[in-house]
Parts: sequence; structure tokens; C-alpha cells
Amino acid sequence: MKEIKRIVLSGGGTGGHIYPALALYREIQAKYPNVECLYIGTEKGLEASIVPKAGLAFKSIDIQGLKRSLSPENIKAVWLMMTSTKKAKKLLAEFKPDVVIGTGGYVCAPVLYAAASMKIPSMIHEQNSVAGITNKFLSRSVDIIATCFPEVEKDFTKYADKIRYTGNPRGQEVIQSKMDATILKNQFGLSPSLSTVLVFGGSRGAPAINEAAFTAIDNWSDKNYQVIIATGTIHYEDFLKTLADKKLTLPNNIKVVPYIDNMPAVFQAIDLVICRSGATTLTELTALGLPSILIPSPFVTNNHQEANALSLVNNGAAKMIKQADLTGDSLFNFVDEIIKNPNQLASMKQAALELGIIDASDRLIKEIETLIS
Repeated sequence: MKEIKRIVLSGGGTGGHIYPALALYREIQAKYPNVECLYIGTEKGLEASIVPKAGLAFKSIDIQGLKRSLSPENIKAVWLMMTSTKKAKKLLAEFKPDVVIGTGGYVCAPVLYAAASMKIPSMIHEQNSVAGITNKFLSRSVDIIATCFPEVEKDFTKYADKIRYTGNPRGQEVIQSKMDATILKNQFGLSPSLSTVLVFGGSRGAPAINEAAFTAIDNWSDKNYQVIIATGTIHYEDFLKTLADKKLTLPNNIKVVPYIDNMPAVFQAIDLVICRSGATTLTELTALGLPSILIPSPFVTNNHQEANALSLVNNGAAKMIKQADLTGDSLFNFVDEIIKNPNQLASMKQAALELGIIDASDRLIKEIETLIS
């Protein structure tokens, strides 16, 4: 078997594209300690700050997406695709990778297209149940299309021979986080013996979810379970101000925080999660067998979060509330029904575990090894 010596990773714009790439890199590094990695992203995306902090070499190119309507910006997008592909070829020629892996976002288009044209083994990783436009474009050129949801295969029917159902590397990474029996008490001042619900709207928070959770506080105040509400840093002060304006005091069983930076560890102490249905979050939930109430964002391309959510709902691992139907009462009623029903919780947990893939990085590494052998 040929050793993996040099890899290029590309993916950007959102954490959902970046964190799976970093999780995969860490598993490759564990198996091949001398591996060298170059990450190609954009200066405007989150990758510009996240990747260097993770200790990886980072290079940037300039790229933007096409508008869905006629727009002068599309002329610029085509020009940037041409110039960024040229720069990507230069970077690849200098680094000489064994393989190039794209995990989503516009930046992958020139990088993976350049790799394919240079006959460098290449792979795209599609995290969602509906394929992104970049991965659809690249599917004809790359060697392998790695997927996380069986439903997405319909978007790659012309290239079915390239599809590998691998799952998301974050699933393998999250189960390696250590269980801390004291985390509810030490981090949140809550009881480690009560059932616990976590409400959050992603790293930046979601105003609609925050509003529903705020409205449900009064209903939750006298329950024999506890609730953590992570508002998102930019919404935290507004949440507290609304509490103050209404002269409300949080009951002892409810804790409001701006952000949770050790989410995988906290997940392991939680009984039920209310959240968006981004691909990486669902990967973590299923790997841990965590029941959930999903509120898909209506502001994403091709409504892919609803499709992601339905993949869990249709298998009994989650419930779904569309944002248009989200109120304090609807949120409370869903939570109260599930959290007070041990049999339903156990059934949802088992269904989530059956959907979880906890060896995704191992599967991807095997595909890489086959590609470069």
C-alpha cells in the first residue's frame, strides 16, 4: 500500500465545509504522521481564520459563485474561475500532492477542476442530501464522489460508478470526545441527574429559534427537566435585554448562554436537541444517537436542510418543525411530549444510532489509498 505523503484540501464559506476536512486531515495524520497538507480556500471565507489556527498551511484564491439570474456579476465569476484555476494549477504544481479533496463551497471548483486536468487523483465530499452546484459541476471530472446521505445519489446518476457512501468525518471525530459526567454542573450550573434539552441555532444563532425558546420559558419553568438555550453570540445581549425589559427572571432549570465551544462534549450529556439541520450537525447527532427536533433553515440553497431533516424524520430519529410553524407553544409541546416519554426517546436514539456512520474518515482514507496506489 502506498503511503499518503502530501494532500491538498479545499472547502470553504461555512464551517460545514471546513470542519469535515479538518477532521479527515487529523485521522490521516494519525495514520501517516509525516503527511504534509496544503489547504486552499478564500480570504473571505471562515477557512482563512479557522485553518491556520488548526496548524495547516493555507493558500487563498479569489472566486465567487454564479448568480441564478442574469447579472453582470456572472461575467466576473467566469473571469475569476479562469484566473483562479490558473493559480490553483500553479499551487498544485509546486506542492505536488498525491490527492486533492474538496469538501464543498465555490472554492472547490477551480481547485478540483485544476487537479483533474493535471491528472492528479481527486475526490469531492458531498455532505448534504441535495448536491451543491459546485459538486454537481465537478462530478464529471473527479475520480470519486463521497456521500453522506443515500438520497443525494440521485443527483449523480450519470456517475454512479464514482459514488462511495462514506459518511462525514465529523461523525468519527465526535465519538472520540471524552464523556464528562460533571459538565452540566460545572459548565452550566445545572443538575447532572435531570433530563436536559439543548436549544441552539447554529454557531451564529437563529433569531426564530431564539424567539420561540424565549416564549416557551414560562412553560418550561415548572418542569422536572432542564433546558439550555445557546442564543449565538451576536443575539445574546438582545435575549438578555428582552428578559430585562419584560422583568423576567430565568428559573433555575433554564440556562442561557451565548455560545458553546465544546459542543461534542456537551452533546454527550444531553437527552434531546433542538437545532437546525445542517449536514455536519446531523452527522454528530446520529453518531452519538441523540434524538432531535429539527427546524430547517428556509434560507439555504435548494432547501437542502429540509431534505437533510427528512432523512432523519423518515427513519424515526427526529421530529421536524418547519420555521413557518415554529412558535413557543409548538416548540414546548414537541419537547414536553418527547422528553417525558422514555420509550419514545429510546426509540429515537436507536434510530439515530442506526443512521450514524462512525468510521467515515477510515472509509475515506481507504478510498484515498486506492486512488494513489
